[in-house]
Amino acid sequence: MPRGPKLRARPLSSPLRVVLVEPEIPPNTGSIARTCAATQSALHLVGKLGFRIDEHAVRRAGLDYWPLVDLHTHDTLDDFEAKHPGARLHLFAAGAHPSYLEMDVRPGDALVFGKESVGLDPSILARYPDRIWTIPTMGAVRSLNLSNAAAIVLYEALRKLGAFAETFVADDAVGRDPST
Repeated sequence: MPRGPKLRARPLSSPLRVVLVEPEIPPNTGSIARTCAATQSALHLVGKLGFRIDEHAVRRAGLDYWPLVDLHTHDTLDDFEAKHPGARLHLFAAGAHPSYLEMDVRPGDALVFGKESVGLDPSILARYPDRIWTIPTMGAVRSLNLSNAAAIVLYEALRKLGAFAETFVADDAVGRDPST
């Protein structure tokens, strides 16, 4: 595996927020947390979690990147919204229309995903009928893995916001731009 300089991009001035409502599977949340750390996007965990995220559990799981995650927890989605009143919510559901490729994302928006077993509660979807998106598939699978779906949507949103328009090669591990 190459260990040389890494291609980096500058973070957004107003980062995106990835919101997981009642995630159930620890490796999915761990993968999403790593993607959030890599993109400097905040991770918000809402409601009852299907696992622990205390220091002992994280250390035991070997999540060495966990300190790089901008992590927040909220009891409910309403609590998240109260703390981030300017964040527009984009909800994702397997049976929705239209495609996430049509999403009109802005800096600071929230990308909201439901639990692996059943997705977002219908009452949440009903509150935002014009902000529900899906990822089209070609095969007859029920849905994509949560961590894959979050990564696909987050990187597309960052691309739409121009986050990758300027890249640079960084020699150090933290990705500082050598020209600054």
